[in-house]
Amino acid sequence: MAREIKLSLVYRDMWQSSGKYVPRVDQLKQIAPVIIDMGCFSRIETNGGAFEQVNLLYGENPNRAVREWTKPFNEAGIQTHMLERALNGLRMYPVPADVRRLMPKVKRAQGVDIMRSFCGLNDYRNLELSVKYAKEAGMISQAALSITHSSIHTVEYYMAIVDKLVEFGADEIALKDMAGVGRPVTLGRLVKEIKTKYPHIVVQYHGHSGPGFSVASTLEVAKAGADVIDVAMEPLSWGMVHPDVITIQAMLKDAGFMVKDINMKAYMEARRLTQSFMDDFLGYFINPKNKISTSLLVGCGLPGGMMGSMMADLTGMHGAINMALKKHGKPEVTLDELLVQLFQEVEHVWPKLGYPPLVTPFSQYCKNIALMNIYCMANGEPRFSKIDKDSWNMIAGKNGRLPGPLAPEILELAKKNNIEFFDGNPQDEYPDALDTYRKEMDENGWDYGQDDEELFELAMHDRQYRDYKSGIAKKRFNEELEKAKAAAVCASGSVAVSKEDAEKRMLSYISDKYPNATPVLAPSTGKLLWEADFAEGSVPPAPGRAYKAGATMGVVQAYYGNEDISAPKEGSLIDTCVPQGMQVKKGDIVAWIM
Repeated sequence: MAREIKLSLVYRDMWQSSGKYVPRVDQLKQIAPVIIDMGCFSRIETNGGAFEQVNLLYGENPNRAVREWTKPFNEAGIQTHMLERALNGLRMYPVPADVRRLMPKVKRAQGVDIMRSFCGLNDYRNLELSVKYAKEAGMISQAALSITHSSIHTVEYYMAIVDKLVEFGADEIALKDMAGVGRPVTLGRLVKEIKTKYPHIVVQYHGHSGPGFSVASTLEVAKAGADVIDVAMEPLSWGMVHPDVITIQAMLKDAGFMVKDINMKAYMEARRLTQSFMDDFLGYFINPKNKISTSLLVGCGLPGGMMGSMMADLTGMHGAINMALKKHGKPEVTLDELLVQLFQEVEHVWPKLGYPPLVTPFSQYCKNIALMNIYCMANGEPRFSKIDKDSWNMIAGKNGRLPGPLAPEILELAKKNNIEFFDGNPQDEYPDALDTYRKEMDENGWDYGQDDEELFELAMHDRQYRDYKSGIAKKRFNEELEKAKAAAVCASGSVAVSKEDAEKRMLSYISDKYPNATPVLAPSTGKLLWEADFAEGSVPPAPGRAYKAGATMGVVQAYYGNEDISAPKEGSLIDTCVPQGMQVKKGDIVAWIM
């Protein structure tokens, strides 16, 4: 009898790998019964990752979104699963243990069956509590391996991790091939080893389609014994996302596996609805380049899930890099040329940083270092002249052990910057915090919510939750949407000058009038605040103000905390170009100094 392979629709990741936002709860409720009618899915990825945070950014309640989105699948007998980042929970920086413990209790009560947990460094110590807390809450614990390809990421390396995860009590193992760079035959060997040693363990494969290996990888892991395969569907399949369910189903069926049939009428309706969500507003936040696969990813190993933010960062830095090149008499580069440079620079710096698997948030850290290297070299400065604090924390071991050794030049730079290395259990550095958040909710008269779900949201995403409760988040999102629509009109040629053209003209004006000017860049995406007291009514610093190199000029309120805007050199302010309280993107020019 043919062996059955189940299919899982990663509807959340389809959106996260494509752009910034996910559908609203009313849209999710609209498409859920159609996905069920397709008849081919045994599992649906409904939430986790950035899902809850995105709902807060909308100014909407993420708990309502999860409950109403999972309900129809629960009733249809289709398992739901979420994604969480172990030590980092549902955010980009570490989470106290008591908050991590509350998460699966909340999510299980909301209707989520499976918690897929991954550590971006493959440090099994970070996964131990994820497994423990998921099972304690009555969820299925699926521990994930962050798949990448290097001389140290061998089958033996991954099996040593699997041994620990099974020892912790994990029910399932996922191969999270986030960049799709896992080599098909090697992945097949890994699955064969897992199923031979632990035949009771369910294995699920998750492969992005960016560099083109994923279909071959799917067939190899299926032959080796994989039980569940993650898939996507049009119009958000392929490109940097995942293979389409039609292709994978047909391939597996031809290979002799038992797979459920697809109701094509329902498929086309789900396809139409998804496209309508894009036409409504989500398409304004999707970079068209994410629809394109590229073999350039084979070398750099960057994941599909970060392509949206990466292209935004690259676009934001493009003008500043060209300004630096022009100042030093070097030829300017197109955005495509800069993209290739970034891929090559990531490939160069990755081994020097200890081979961290390129998955959230460590893919962002490696990309940030690579991008700043390109900017520094355009300015005639050496590589690694600017490394942000989060990247230093990764290098120093504060997020967990790096898989490989650091390059001598990184160790020397760490010594020069008085970086202290850490080899303890990262969780020990973050004390319990729920009582602090309970106190805040009590003082504000906020209800803890059903199953403490509102308390959890504040503890996991405190800044965004406060903005949601105050109404600022909804106001900010509506403003962002209007700007995105206006930018789309500019790009279509409906107005005389596009935003990009206006920015180029300003850059040209500054570089001609002040040839020695240096741009001051936003260190992250968020709200810009200039004055030391960061009051909403304060004004930008006046031209002529003197700064020492590295002095704080203001901050950007990012979703994970404040990032200082530092003076790139000693000099006087020429002018600012972003008013108090405005949203900026990482790499945007916010001022000039000389």
